[in-house]
Amino acid sequence: MKKTIATLTIILFAGNCLFAQHAHFTTSGKIEFNKNMNMYSLFKKRITKDNEAFMQPFYEQYVKNNPQFKVLKSTLSFSNNKTLFVPIEPENPKNNYFGDDPITNQPNTIYADYSTNMQTAQKAVFEETFLVKDTVRKFKWKITDETREIAGYSCRRANGIMLDSIYVVAFYTTEIPVSGGPESFHGLPGMILEVALPHENLTWVATRVTDTSLPPDTVVPPKKGKQVDYKGFWETIHKATKDWGEWGKNYLKGFAL
Repeated sequence: MKKTIATLTIILFAGNCLFAQHAHFTTSGKIEFNKNMNMYSLFKKRITKDNEAFMQPFYEQYVKNNPQFKVLKSTLSFSNNKTLFVPIEPENPKNNYFGDDPITNQPNTIYADYSTNMQTAQKAVFEETFLVKDTVRKFKWKITDETREIAGYSCRRANGIMLDSIYVVAFYTTEIPVSGGPESFHGLPGMILEVALPHENLTWVATRVTDTSLPPDTVVPPKKGKQVDYKGFWETIHKATKDWGEWGKNYLKGFAL
């Protein structure tokens, strides 16, 4: 009996060693993301009692002539525990009825160094560009047992809160041991490959992961823009949108990403 137990222990130990030898972790490469926006829902939420006389016909016309979902593309390069999120400009911009609304666009280029917990975010705000340098944002995450496969990687679900009130659902993979994600989403024990803001009708989903070594000058912070910290940035944005009512609140959410 003792010999049988000892033999099984050796077999299990050898199996674990063999798995460890063949397990592969992606530590450098590029991820392609799609940002999906439910434009019908976003549009409908903008209709109020004060504007429904002209917004409701506008909404009905929009639904008649446009697809429900708007999709924008971006890339996330990562290496040496650093990430760089870069939006891809559409070749033929369409479905831009919300103009410069940050919710339905991609105004951010974001660099993060998770070894130092510092972030540099280049944000296009109306006619001005800001370079926001500060510590990375804090999220409150709760990891669940739900799993799914995304872009060939096994991912686990986490539910979170950002900016004290915005509900976030994320799926991350420990097979990419970098605590990053699209935009400024991060803080989980692996790379975030899908993130959704259900109440804002937004989802970012990885469509492809390329496992490759990147040149040293690939993952570097943006340099153009007026330098501020997050406190200075928010003071400027609040001042610009304080009289906009609900529209201003939507802009603030978009600039917070």
